[in-house]
Amino acid sequence: MSILSHILEHKIISIVRGTELQHMLPVAQALYAGGIRLIEVTMNTPDALEAIRLLRAEFEDSMAIGAGTVLDPESARAALLAGASFLLSPSLNVETIRLTKRYGAVSIPGAYTPTEIVTAYEHGADIVKIFPADAISPSFIKSLRGPLPQIPLMPTGGIDLHNIRAYADAGAAAFGIGGSLVPAKWAIDYDSLEQLTDKAAQFVRAAHREEI
Repeated sequence: MSILSHILEHKIISIVRGTELQHMLPVAQALYAGGIRLIEVTMNTPDALEAIRLLRAEFEDSMAIGAGTVLDPESARAALLAGASFLLSPSLNVETIRLTKRYGAVSIPGAYTPTEIVTAYEHGADIVKIFPADAISPSFIKSLRGPLPQIPLMPTGGIDLHNIRAYADAGAAAFGIGGSLVPAKWAIDYDSLEQLTDKAAQFVRAAHREEI
């Protein structure tokens, strides 16, 4: 299965930002136990490239590892060489899209307006990240799907268990889930990892429009 198909099938990309390297594996394992199959390590996380290498080696083909907060082609290339198979950005940078596609990886740039969304797609974006989603509503996704049904949209930023089902019903193809699943700062221990697994399972069910 291609990485793009993997994303569209599993739908949730868990955004891991700020987690220390020593905690990356336990966090990823807890997410995996809850059904998450896609992890994004943001580039502003300490030791981000080493974390990508570590997770890629640990999970191989069972979980796809990507990089987020990729702002330029230089960062994109570093993440791809570390083993990232998909890249996400908060903004639209055409050269970053081109480099990502040159390496055969999945490109998910951020956009907000219809013009930005179409521009990203025309330059090779596989999925367009609608960011920040907490500034819009599910009806915005539904409205975009009318004239732009061919472009997979991934709302990110502010997606939680209270609204993810509404975005799924509106036609979102995938979701970037950040602090509402993995907080940037939290006490990581046995109990909190068990809670993470439970919450991950709830997100997975909601993304697939199942009861939670």
